[in-house]
Amino acid sequence: MIRLLFLIPLVLSIAWFIYLRVNGWTFKQGLRGFIYIAIVSGFIALFYSLMLWLTGR
Repeated sequence: MIRLLFLIPLVLSIAWFIYLRVNGWTFKQGLRGFIYIAIVSGFIALFYSLMLWLTGR
């Protein structure tokens, strides 16, 4: 399961990019969304890393 965590930001970024294109917005106009995706994905990664460390796996 942990091996596939990289898919979360990848899928969210692709979905956001498709949303931008469908609505006629540029990448630059949607850049803040990509930043939010990176921040949320970073927190998820930190949480799982902390849980792995705490449980000793």
